[in-house]
Amino acid sequence: MFNGTYEGKKVLVTGHTGFKGTWMTMWLQALGAEVIGISDAIPTDPSHFDAAGLDATMTTHWVDIRDTDAIPAIVADEAPDFVFHMAAQALVKASYDDPVGTYAVNAIGTANMLEGLRRLTNECTAVFITSDKCYENIETYYGYREDDRLGGADPYSASKAAAELLISSHTRSFFDNDDRTVRICSVRAGNVVGGGDWAADRLVPDVARSWSQGENVTIRRPQATRPWQHVLEPISGYLQMGAELATRPELHGEAFNFGPPAEAVYPVRDVVVALKAHLPGLDLTIDESQAHFHEAGLLKLSCDKALSYLQWTPVLDFDETMEMSGEWFARYYNEGAEGIADYSQGQLEHYTSLAAKRNLAWAS
Repeated sequence: MFNGTYEGKKVLVTGHTGFKGTWMTMWLQALGAEVIGISDAIPTDPSHFDAAGLDATMTTHWVDIRDTDAIPAIVADEAPDFVFHMAAQALVKASYDDPVGTYAVNAIGTANMLEGLRRLTNECTAVFITSDKCYENIETYYGYREDDRLGGADPYSASKAAAELLISSHTRSFFDNDDRTVRICSVRAGNVVGGGDWAADRLVPDVARSWSQGENVTIRRPQATRPWQHVLEPISGYLQMGAELATRPELHGEAFNFGPPAEAVYPVRDVVVALKAHLPGLDLTIDESQAHFHEAGLLKLSCDKALSYLQWTPVLDFDETMEMSGEWFARYYNEGAEGIADYSQGQLEHYTSLAAKRNLAWAS
């Protein structure tokens, strides 16, 4: 997979204790990489990172990404071959509660990582993960392209747009020369779902929690559409991006979208209905009175660039995405955390097997 790019390499992952970071860490370790993590805490209880026992398998620097002294020093001292910057405040609602903290984590944290890369003397490939919400969303029916205008009506979206500007500025100011030791790109993905996500105010975790307690799930915007994709989909894109960027200097400074096919853009109500097949007894309540803060109602990405430059496409359709997500939570809540690491590894192997059968470029 990925042409063996990560085997034996040192890979620094920020935010490795989070939802996406845990899956990224598991996959990198399966590829033979030495994973080093940066995180200030385990963000949820329960935690996939804890349940999978990852802390015992790797080195973690327990440091706040906003620390302007420690973060650049760690990057320089570790001298990684690859960096995946995933640490973030990732919730729209939380950004209204603490806008300044959101700006600090998502923008200043990004700047700290960029400053760390400036200190490196070794070759390093760095992939910065931002968000589809970095685009100025006018709720149009076409998918946003990488050269569309950045913006943000809420603090979270604005913080991700700011991170993109910082990445572009630092890349052009400090890493834009012919003798590059550091190569940088940014990647943008939409709503991800899957096992191990226990964040507050996110649809699938809310559904799973309510189901586990025998309660109806309440949704605030049943008609809001999102480009739903399983967590392993964008991660496959990030890993493909890193592998290609390491050997193709023309990709330096570029941005790429990773999202599901257009037909996987479904309203919230359809997601809950799809999950019911895997969470028996699940029922829903609609309460639009809770929708008191701005959140985009329609958001789609164009991933033509990833297909053209990287030969990347999604593996799963909508039903397969909901099946893997629902079955993971059903397994966890029915049987507990014991054995969940093996179950997660099994889902990863199932996903990569499907990718190989469907002739995905990275899976060969």
